[in-house]
Amino acid sequence: MPRQTTSLFYDNLRLVDADKLRRLVRMGAYEGHTGGLASGKLQANVVIVPRRFAGDFHQFCVRNPKACPLVGVSRAGSPLLPALGDIDIRTDAPQYNIYYFGEVIRQKTDIIDLWRDDFAAFALGSSLTVEAALIEKGVKLRSIGCGKALPKFRTGIMTRGAGPFGGEMVVSMRPIRQGDVDRVRALTARFPLAHGSPIHVGEPSIIGIKDLMAPDWGDAVEIMDGEVPVFWASSLTAQDALARAELAISITVSPGHMLITDVDAQADAGAFKV
Repeated sequence: MPRQTTSLFYDNLRLVDADKLRRLVRMGAYEGHTGGLASGKLQANVVIVPRRFAGDFHQFCVRNPKACPLVGVSRAGSPLLPALGDIDIRTDAPQYNIYYFGEVIRQKTDIIDLWRDDFAAFALGSSLTVEAALIEKGVKLRSIGCGKALPKFRTGIMTRGAGPFGGEMVVSMRPIRQGDVDRVRALTARFPLAHGSPIHVGEPSIIGIKDLMAPDWGDAVEIMDGEVPVFWASSLTAQDALARAELAISITVSPGHMLITDVDAQADAGAFKV
């Protein structure tokens, strides 16, 4: 199976269920972006830290639920997340970022050789969850299936810190047709575990973003005539806080390469008090 996602291959993947998608990823058969895949299932960002920092990171997520909706926590040393499905966190995301002292030093498609008995893994709901639902409702998303990562920006909105973790909120941006904005607000509000409704629509400078064509992460997307930029809180907030903390080692999934879970995408947030 080719590594580079083609449009036809991607369209076929959209028909594959969550468990089979994870098996494809686990076998190394798919290493691409996950936006628009596994309709109806929650996608999750993943953060892995040494156990001594797990309590502070957990508290950071609790204090910032819009940006860091916590949906799963592993037992220390265990790579499994049974509450989210038949998941091995070492192999089941398409790509991982490896941090040493806050810097991404490499990317890998599995982390079996890096796993340690003192690691704890956290799963945070991702806004990529809602993309399949938006597509099904006729909302045009130009970044889907083109191999580009969603643009993400560091804002001027401060998070509530915990221990070494803190910093500004990160947001994702999607250009949305002006006539679709109200429908998009209402639809995404049904996904509280995936950041829910947007935090801002329109002028980016209001939330501290200077240039939409210079994202801090991902690929720039031009705003076309009749479109407005719409911003959602992003779990990349947690990755940014992780980088600032400068731990000796930490691991995340790469932006856009989420973990596909078996959890209902519209599950009640109250069911995931972890």
